[in-house]
Parts: sequence; structure tokens; C-alpha cells
Amino acid sequence: MSIPGRRPKLIATDLDGTIVADYGFISQRTIAAFTKAHNLGIEIFFVTGRPPRWMAEINETFGFGNAICANGAMLFDLKSHRVLEEWLIPIESQLETVRRLRAAIPSISFAVEFEEKFHREISYIPRWDIGMDNVGVDKIEKLMTQPAFKMLARCSDGDLDSDQMLEIALRELEGIVTVTHSNGVDSLLEISALGVSKGQTLARMAARAGFTSADCVTFGDNPNDFSMLEWADRSWAMADGHPDAKKYAKFVALPHQDDGVAIVIEQLLELPQ
Repeated sequence: MSIPGRRPKLIATDLDGTIVADYGFISQRTIAAFTKAHNLGIEIFFVTGRPPRWMAEINETFGFGNAICANGAMLFDLKSHRVLEEWLIPIESQLETVRRLRAAIPSISFAVEFEEKFHREISYIPRWDIGMDNVGVDKIEKLMTQPAFKMLARCSDGDLDSDQMLEIALRELEGIVTVTHSNGVDSLLEISALGVSKGQTLARMAARAGFTSADCVTFGDNPNDFSMLEWADRSWAMADGHPDAKKYAKFVALPHQDDGVAIVIEQLLELPQ
């Protein structure tokens, strides 16, 4: 496939399922492709649903680049491990989200993240943050005492998958918060402040650097990536990603385990400036 246009000025990529394999591996070919792009003066953005506490390995692997964390809620400095800007969910929006989703999905349970903290309900079984909150509370409302960068909602009995939960939540939470997910089979929603998304925050950072959507390329695999896939003039959905990703991206990359992103970047770097 011939890629149109000129060499990009900014490359933005999702992490998990896009350049990071399920078992946490980033290939040497991927590292080499991003390193060459960086050395050519291209801005690199790692745009992820991860919280900052999960970003140390990315800094250790690459040693360069910018980070947008928590699905657009945070601009994060990888080197200093410092949040530079954040866009938080107000307390009243957190409480209203919980009220509406409890009514719509009776088996739902919640976790909330603010600062470096992760808090959950007893019924919320964490998949990744095991050990961060071993106690939990009966009702998450007790802990909603300050603005949060992210809320998580899990269907405790697994009766609904993430896509089914998202369909309900988009209807119930319109005008309250932004809701998405990053794993179609995990029965898990990821919730941000109203209007906050990967695409919105990336567009803001690009504009600050004097770039337009034509100057940028993006890569992603799941619904939390759709906004930035749609925004960039050239974007790639992963072939092994969510089936709807292709509706938002302009192109399709090979699966992440086949170095799909690295292959595209190698071709992009051959384009004229």
C-alpha cells in the first residue's frame, strides 16, 4: 500500500494492543521505528488509557516522547513522572454517573482514581491494580470527595460485555461524562470528564505545537482510540483490534504481534518532508 502525503510531524499511538502485546512485550522493531522517527525530529505521543503509575516501563523502553494518560485526562511528563495538566471529573458528575449506572445495570461495581490513588468497591474485582486497595468500601460514593481523573465500572456478574455496557452507558450518561472502553470482553467501562478523550487532548497538544490533523498520524485498536483515529487525516486501526475501529481509521495496520505499527512508521519515514 502506498501512503499518501508527506512525512508526519507528529506520531501518536495507543499502547496496549497496539504496540504493547498482551504479555507486556514491545518488539525491537517497534522500538527502532519510533527511535528513528524521534531522531528525525518527529514528535512522539504515547496516548493511553493507562494511569501515570503504569508508565515507568514506557519511559524505560523508549526514553523519549510525550504521554497523554487516562484516555485524555492527563498530560504527563514521562521523564520527571509529573502530571503537567489534567482535566478531572467533578464530584457531582461522579455521583450522578454512579446513580444512573446503578439503576441501569444492577450488577455494576465501581472504582475511582485520583492523584496516585486507586479506590474500589468490595464487589469490584481489579484485574491489574491488585494490591493497591485490598480493603474496598461497600459504596464508592464514600470516596468521591474530590475531582477524579478516571472512573471504572465493571459488570460484576459478567452478564454484559464491554460493548453492551457501553451502549447502555452512552444512553444513560449523555451530557454527564465521557464513557468508553479499551477491552471488548472485559465487562469494563472507562469514564472521563465530559468532553475529555484521547482525540480532544491530542488535538489540543498538536495545535499548541502548530500542527494540524494533516501533520499527524495515529494508531489504535479499541473504542477509547476512536476519537484520535477519526481526528487525524492519516490513521491506522489494528487488524486484530475492535471490529468498529476500521470505521474511524483511514487505513488498517497488520496485527500488533506482527509489528503492524512499526511497518507503517518505516514507510512514513521514507516519505518526503
